[in-house]
Amino acid sequence: MSPRFKQAGKLILALSMIVGMAGCQSFQGFAGAESPPEVMGTGDLGLVIERASGSVLVINTSRHEVLGRVEGLGDLSHASVVYSRDARYGYVFGRDGGLTKVDLLSRTIVDRVVQSGNSIGGAISQDGRYVAVSNYEPGGVKVFDSQTLELVADVPATYTSGHSEAGQSKTVGLVDAPGNLFVFSLFEAGEIWTLDMSDKTAEITRFEAGKSPYDALITPDGRYYIAGLFGEDGLSMLDLWNPGHGVRQILPGYGKGEQKLPVYKMPHLEGWAIADGRAFVPAVGHHQVLVADSSDWSLSERIPVQGQPVFVMASPDNRQIWVSFAHPNNDVVQVIDSQTHEIVRTLEPGEAVLHMEFTPRGEEVWVSARDSDRVTVYNTRSLEPVATLSAQKPSGIFFTSRAHALGL
Repeated sequence: MSPRFKQAGKLILALSMIVGMAGCQSFQGFAGAESPPEVMGTGDLGLVIERASGSVLVINTSRHEVLGRVEGLGDLSHASVVYSRDARYGYVFGRDGGLTKVDLLSRTIVDRVVQSGNSIGGAISQDGRYVAVSNYEPGGVKVFDSQTLELVADVPATYTSGHSEAGQSKTVGLVDAPGNLFVFSLFEAGEIWTLDMSDKTAEITRFEAGKSPYDALITPDGRYYIAGLFGEDGLSMLDLWNPGHGVRQILPGYGKGEQKLPVYKMPHLEGWAIADGRAFVPAVGHHQVLVADSSDWSLSERIPVQGQPVFVMASPDNRQIWVSFAHPNNDVVQVIDSQTHEIVRTLEPGEAVLHMEFTPRGEEVWVSARDSDRVTVYNTRSLEPVATLSAQKPSGIFFTSRAHALGL
């Protein structure tokens, strides 16, 4: 071998040793450093609202585990959450007008804006670009960029009263709908509005809705927007596939009816259950779950239950209807068979049950008990508790599976 090739071989060997030593040093340095954060997906995560402390728990539904607590979210009474399309970020709507963007993986607040004096929930658009907030004070809806939380549209809920005076209405029942629509109701104005965010021009369409709509829902297929009326019996329904037909009244007997009973808490219409071709509806001021034929929305049955229903929720397979109640019966949950309409079990999750949330495939349901400072996890087949998590005055439970559902 020539001297030149020998020298080249020695040079290559020396370089290899240097690279190898550097690699070893890098590897040893990495091994001696702090462990990197755990890599995980977001599909089985969620947030539990701790209303008294202004905090949220980040939870893992597969492991029945609290991953961490995020504090500093303000007044979380009646708080709700929607999620980004990738289910990494939760947008928390507080009662104090706060909109807070929470990173579930880092368990930190990404951004927070206080956009009004008093707000009541919100929604995220079909394409995930916009987050809308429904406001009591000063009323109206504000729309924000989901990435930056910069204001995109300010929609005042102005109306003319019977005395020809201009006013601002509380907005309620805000949901997202197909076509990048937001739909919401105006309490004082007695109207339903659609807000089209499909382009840069926020287009509003107004519909007469009846007296004092107080809450609303959208059916899982995104077709019907249904608002409950506080000022009269019945419900108002807007067919979003055929909006030109206007709003029509359904279930005309729905409400307090002739016998004016005290209403301890208005039911949450978002918790309606639609199963086996029927809608299971919480009665107002009565210890009943109403059953309506979802083909024509006629009332077909009344199921006696233990108290005034607040949430009436169907399991993902639609086999069970879970019912929670207003005070003074708010320490129990009843389970109804969706085919026989019989109560199959009465459970006692704790004092002041406020919310329920099914895991995406329905094998479990999580139930918050505010005054017992705990969340209980039930197996939906055995109806037995399988886990309990401590929480500070828990209320709403929101899983990231909501990122892929309309109106949630």
